[in-house]
Amino acid sequence: MLLQILIQGTLLSGLYALIAVGFTLIFSVGRVLNLAYGAYLMLGGYVFFFISQQLGAPAVVGVLCAAVLGCAAGLLKYRLIARPLGDNPVAVEISTLILAVVVQSGIVLIYGDSSKILLPIVPGVIRVAGTSVTYNLVVATLASWAILIALYLFVQRTHIGRAMRAVSMDRKGAAISGVDPDVINMITWGISGLLGAVAGVFFASYTQLSPSMWVGPLIISVAVVIVGGIGSIIGTLIVAHIVGFMEVIVIAVIAPELRGVFTMGLIIGVLILRPRGLFGREEL
Repeated sequence: MLLQILIQGTLLSGLYALIAVGFTLIFSVGRVLNLAYGAYLMLGGYVFFFISQQLGAPAVVGVLCAAVLGCAAGLLKYRLIARPLGDNPVAVEISTLILAVVVQSGIVLIYGDSSKILLPIVPGVIRVAGTSVTYNLVVATLASWAILIALYLFVQRTHIGRAMRAVSMDRKGAAISGVDPDVINMITWGISGLLGAVAGVFFASYTQLSPSMWVGPLIISVAVVIVGGIGSIIGTLIVAHIVGFMEVIVIAVIAPELRGVFTMGLIIGVLILRPRGLFGREEL
């Protein structure tokens, strides 16, 4: 059982890290919680379903279409909601939450409220040390790590990435240095939407498509931000592994129905014992 927990925990944590990193970027750069972030995942999953399963296009095309739509959704959300309400983070958070409910209603109107099975991107099962692992989850985890590494290199080594870090550390100081915080925030929201939509494709293929599928990833993302409190890619990786392994242990040892309960308990515990998060960030 221990080996199974290690394998499943490692694979699931990589997926959770990809889910949470886009949410973390917006919190780090824009100092706001995008509570419609889960809607990116839902849109990505349904766009992939429409392109790949209903139209019969290759899976790569479906993923690319989901990524483009997610990026566009992020840019529009920033222009229409986040930017006009930028001085009022609470208003942004409430508005984005309302938007997520509106998007969910739109999905219900088009596809109904029943769940749909998204066919595996890569079918098949492999056995590792007696543990059955789907190729789909392995590919999702490898793709997640590749995207996370590429994102880390982008943030650390490119001009735009360094500008994002500057705005994250000191918005006014970055503006004095010639960085336009508005442009950087817009780019960040676009990247966040792209990452969320791609994560939604993998998440939906791991679970299933449903109009309420945005809630679980949002809870995971909020847990990563609150527990980590650092708003960085490295912090996201660490906390995503804590949450991922905790859920796998709960499923294997206690009951699958309680996987989300322990994540919520972790959030409450950190808020009470260490409000700034494990790695410390005064704003949260």
